[in-house]
Amino acid sequence: MTQPKIVILGGGFGGLFTALEVAGAADVTLVAGDDHFIFTPMLYEYLSREVEAWHIAPRYDELLDDNVRWLPARATEVDLNSQTVSIEGSSEKLNYDILVLAVGGVTNYVGVEGAEEHSLPFRKLAHADELRRRMVEALDHIPPDFAPQDVRRELTFAVVGAGASGCELSTKMADLLVDAVKRRALQGTPRVLLVEMGDRVVPGMGEPIREFVDEALLESQVEVHTMTRVVKVSPGEVTLEHQGNHETLKTACVVWTGGVKMNPLIDKLDVQKNKRGALIIEGTLQLPQHNNVFALGDIAVYPDAAPTLAGTAQLAFQQAKLAGDNVKAFLEGKQLRTKHFEELGEAISLGTERAAVLAGGKAFGGALARQARFALYTSRLPTWHHRLRVGASWFFGGKAPRPLLPLGLE
Repeated sequence: MTQPKIVILGGGFGGLFTALEVAGAADVTLVAGDDHFIFTPMLYEYLSREVEAWHIAPRYDELLDDNVRWLPARATEVDLNSQTVSIEGSSEKLNYDILVLAVGGVTNYVGVEGAEEHSLPFRKLAHADELRRRMVEALDHIPPDFAPQDVRRELTFAVVGAGASGCELSTKMADLLVDAVKRRALQGTPRVLLVEMGDRVVPGMGEPIREFVDEALLESQVEVHTMTRVVKVSPGEVTLEHQGNHETLKTACVVWTGGVKMNPLIDKLDVQKNKRGALIIEGTLQLPQHNNVFALGDIAVYPDAAPTLAGTAQLAFQQAKLAGDNVKAFLEGKQLRTKHFEELGEAISLGTERAAVLAGGKAFGGALARQARFALYTSRLPTWHHRLRVGASWFFGGKAPRPLLPLGLE
């Protein structure tokens, strides 16, 4: 007999982990444009080379066995009535009996002039590679006899958005740049700006962990600008506005971590959504109008989850188990489950030597928290054999950052 067809769109936490859960239960196809998964919470450690690419970005063909077919493509349209998916570059459509939507959001530049063209997002390995290259390139262009104020001007970087991503990235960049300036015996200090429209950093986190974040930003010499917005990004420049005053700064790079918006694929769907355009779903992860379609992660509003989980990889990670169980229950004609999702604890990287972890309502920081964070994330990597390989590599090989060396030595 022909097996039911399950099509999963998106290869992030929601899509990949759902595929691993339902492998063997039906004819499963995972549609993911990149050739690798990306463990985004540790992309900052990849920037500093505390981890290697294969640690946090294993290839799909290494993670998936013969029970799941990986299609290296991007979905362009979903027809919920005909139960088909259009694929970029192909005239043939995928048919499905069950569809799982886990495509994730895309970078939101909120209409700022020049932001999409001239700033760098931070969501993929290629983005981290490009940012590291720009940091090294900026350092390489500084003569050894440059005055301190000139060094500071040439090593000015701006990170837009002071959520967890912005704080993790800015402290990592600052530590790497300070270390590089010392190693190269340059005069002066680098300048890393963290720009936030709101009145505080990490607004979604509680006070216990915020104290460690504030302390780390200070120690890493990150220049925090709250109640400030970016009004324009130009090649080599950023224009900021604070209390009606505008200031244009020369920058080596502007990195945009300021939020996400809905994936265009989801925008096209004629189904119930909230004001942000996210899918309204049942507690079983099903669309109310189409019970053979499941949605999870950034693109969906789950009705029973802690508010701090919204938009996080942790929520998609947790939802994937429920999605897998419910897809199998749907196939077998069994009752589907709902679940309340709580915060499993927070772990935030803060520079090259520190982190902060919130577990059981208590927060701790420093080098010990950094080790705890590595241990925590080892347990959340996909597949037991990949976790084993990575855990052994970190245990025996260490996790020291790599300095920003001249381009020829990188």
